[in-house]
Amino acid sequence: MPGAYWAWLGGTTLSLIGVQAMAFAMAWVAAGAGGGFAALVLTAVNLPRALLLLVGGAVADRLGAWTVMVVSDAAMVVVTVALAAAVWSAADPWLPLLLAALAIGVVDAFYLPSTGSMPRRLVPPAGLARAMSARHLAGQLAMFVGPAAGSLLLAALGLAAVALANASSFALMLAVLVVLRAAMGGRPSGSPELPDGQPPSQPLWRAAVDGLRIAASHAVLRPAMLLVGVAAGFLLPVSSLLVPLLGRERTWSSPATSAVVAALALGTATVAILVLVRGALPDPGRASAAALLVAAVGVVTLGAAAGSLSVSVAAGMVIGVGSGGFATHVGPLILAVAPDTHVSRVQSVLVLVQSLPLLLTLNVLGSLAEVVPVAALLYGCAGVLAVAAVTALTSPSLRRADRR
Repeated sequence: MPGAYWAWLGGTTLSLIGVQAMAFAMAWVAAGAGGGFAALVLTAVNLPRALLLLVGGAVADRLGAWTVMVVSDAAMVVVTVALAAAVWSAADPWLPLLLAALAIGVVDAFYLPSTGSMPRRLVPPAGLARAMSARHLAGQLAMFVGPAAGSLLLAALGLAAVALANASSFALMLAVLVVLRAAMGGRPSGSPELPDGQPPSQPLWRAAVDGLRIAASHAVLRPAMLLVGVAAGFLLPVSSLLVPLLGRERTWSSPATSAVVAALALGTATVAILVLVRGALPDPGRASAAALLVAAVGVVTLGAAAGSLSVSVAAGMVIGVGSGGFATHVGPLILAVAPDTHVSRVQSVLVLVQSLPLLLTLNVLGSLAEVVPVAALLYGCAGVLAVAAVTALTSPSLRRADRR
C-alpha cells in the first residue's frame, strides 16, 4: 500500500481517538442532566447526520473528497474550540453541549462519505482489502483508547480540556491532508467529479438522490447493501445491547460480561490482522456471506450457552470472527464496484444503510427484552442473519462480484 495511505491512516487514527474521547465526555456530562437530555444530545448528533448524508456524498463527488475533508476538519476545530470556551465560562453547559452536538452531526454528514472513500482513492484495487482491514483496526484501537483517555481528561481537567484535545487532533488531521495534497501534486486520486470547472449536469438534490438510485439498481451494490443492512440491524446489537442484557439475566458480574464482548472484539481484530497480512479471499461476495453465516452460528451458540461463561466467551469469539470476515470483505467489495463518479455517494448510502436499521432494531430489541428471554432474541437475530447469508450465497450477482 502507498505511503500516502499510511500517512492518511495515521492522522485518521489520532483523529478517531479524539472523536471517541469527546463522545464519551459529552455523553457523561449530558447524563448528569438526566437520561432525557442525554438522549437529546445523542439525537442531536445522529438526526442531522442521517438527514444530510446523501447531500454530503453528492457534495464530495462534485467538489472532491479532499476538499470536503479539509473544510470539515477546519470546521471541527472551530466547533470544538468554541465548545471549550463556552463550557469553560458558562455556569450551565447544557446549551453549548446541545449546539455542539448539532454541529458535529452536520459536519459528520459531509465528512463520513469522503473519508470512507479514501481507501479507494489512495490504494490500488489489489490492496483495497488490506487497506480496509488496516482502517478497521484503527477504528478498533480508537474505540479502545479514546473513551479511557476522555474519562481521564474529563476527571482531571473537565470537558473543556477534552474539547481542546479533540480540536488538536482535528488540526493535526488537517495538516496531514494539506501536506499529502501538496506531496501528490495538488490532485490526489479521485478528486472532483467535475475537475475542469464544468457546470454541474444536475441539481445537487438530484445528485444526492442519484446515489440511492445507483445503489438500488447496480447488480452487485444492491445485494451487498441489503446484506450490510441486515448485518447492521441484527448483528451489531448483539454486542452493544444483547450481551449486556444477557449478563444481567444470567447474573454475571460486569467483568464476566465484558469478557464476552472482549472475545468478540478479539475475533474481529484477529481476522482484520490476517487479511492485512495475507490478503482477502478471492471471492469477496461469497466470503462475506459465508462470514455472516459463521456469525449466525456464534449468536445461536451464545443463546444456547445457558449459564456457561466459557461457552459464551467462545461463542463471542466465533461471532467476532464472522463479523470481522464480513466487514473485511463486503467493505472493499462495495468500494471496488462503485462507479468512479459516485464513490462518495455510494459511501453515504452505505453509512445510511448501516444507521437506519440499527436505530430501529436497537429500540425494538430493547423493548422486547423486557418481556422475552434474551436467548430468544439471540435466536431470532441468528435466524435472520442465517437466512440473509444463505440467500446471498445463492445470489448470482455476488458470486460474480470478484469478476466485475
